[in-house]
This record gives sequence, structure tokens and C-alpha cells, in this order.
Amino acid sequence: MPIRAIAVGRPEEATHPDTLKAALAEFISTLIFVFAGEGSGMAFSKLTGGGPTTPAGLIAAALAHAFALFVAVSVAANISGGHVNPAVTFGAFVGGNISLLRSVLYWIAQLLGSAVACWLLELATGGLTTAGFSLSAGVSVWNAFVFEIVMTFGLVYTVYATAVDPKKGSLGTIAPIAIGFIVGANILAGGAFTGASMNPAVSFGPALVSWSWENHWVYWAGPLIGGGLAGLVYDFIFIDQSHEQLPTVEY
Repeated sequence: MPIRAIAVGRPEEATHPDTLKAALAEFISTLIFVFAGEGSGMAFSKLTGGGPTTPAGLIAAALAHAFALFVAVSVAANISGGHVNPAVTFGAFVGGNISLLRSVLYWIAQLLGSAVACWLLELATGGLTTAGFSLSAGVSVWNAFVFEIVMTFGLVYTVYATAVDPKKGSLGTIAPIAIGFIVGANILAGGAFTGASMNPAVSFGPALVSWSWENHWVYWAGPLIGGGLAGLVYDFIFIDQSHEQLPTVEY
């Protein structure tokens, strides 16, 4: 059972150089990802006036987030595992692949990276407002809640299949691009309904900078539940429990 592998972690882990380096890597990668993803939406809106709510804007957002996540995961993979997402970290935690203490440090780093990215965008664009996530007309909070659960389940399931599974073999070399692809595909599927966050950090930065928190809980609860379920399902059903669990996700 995955629950047997869950670990809180020792206090000294919080100040260990490797843990601090990993948290810094998560901060930088999340900053890179959010700056490129959020910035692409702001740039498209400035150029066309339509923003990401148009078909062309949705495609642009999907491509920008897919490319940016591919890079963000790749550059942090050898240091922190390249989570770049509190939901991925939570999914890794419930599967016993990272301690709770290390997870909390990752979450802090990811949220700070997103917030700093949005502040930098506001500064660099002369005060343009970062676009916070919101529900489309006719979409209820429960519709959005289900969307975010399912999309994040697909994302974290992909992370497990291509990066965490000890049997992945050479498949691990394409993990970053597979993860980027599933995020891009999910944006095409759910972007017109919820904005397709799948990532509490990505939602947190724009909400903090624009101070817009309407229905914000959806972008935390949905991804965390979806990520947690994916971690439990994949670890319990598909990973041979005789394998020794890793201290953190590695690509």
C-alpha cells in the first residue's frame, strides 16, 4: 500500500544543502514556467485584443505552456525532480516518493516562483494586469472542480508513468516532453471552461498580484485531489511494491 511508504521526514532535512538546492530549483523552474505561460497570454491579448478566450488564443496558450513546461521540468529534473507544480509534489508524496517536509519546502518555493514571475511581468509590461483564472460563462464551480480533477489526474498519471515508475527504462528520457504535451492537450480540452490550471501555483501568482480570489479554491482542491488520486492509483496498481521507494521523484 502506498500509505505505508509515506514519510514525514526528519527536521534536519529542512536545512540540508541538497534540500535547499532542490527548493531553489523548484522556485526557478516555476518562475520560468509561469513567466512564459502567463506572459504569452498577456502578449496575445496586447497584440490582438482577444486574449486567450479566442480559438487562436487557446492554441497559443497551449503551445506556450507545453513548451515552457518541457523546459522547466528538464532544467530542474536532475536537482529536484522537476515538479513545478504543488499537485505533482502532492501526488509524489502520497505515493511515498517524497517526504512531507520536503514537499512543504517545494510548495513554498513553487508559490513564490509563481508570485515573483507575475510581479516581474507586471513590472516589465508597464503595469499590465496578469490574467487570473476564472470560470467561463455557464460553467459552474462544480463543473470546473471536475474538470480540474480529471485534467490533473491525467498530468500526474503521466508523471508517474514516464518518470516515477521503476520499470520506465528509456521512457524516462521523454518524460519532460510527455508532461508538456499532456498539459498542452488539457489546455485545449479545458481552457475554454476553467482556464485549465492543473497547478495551484500557476493560479496563485496571478490571483495574488491582481488580488482576485473568486472561486480560487477550485484551482487548489481540484488539482490536489486529481494529483493525489493519480499518485495512489498508479503506485498501488502498477508499481511493484517490492521496489525501494525513492526519496524524491527523479527523471
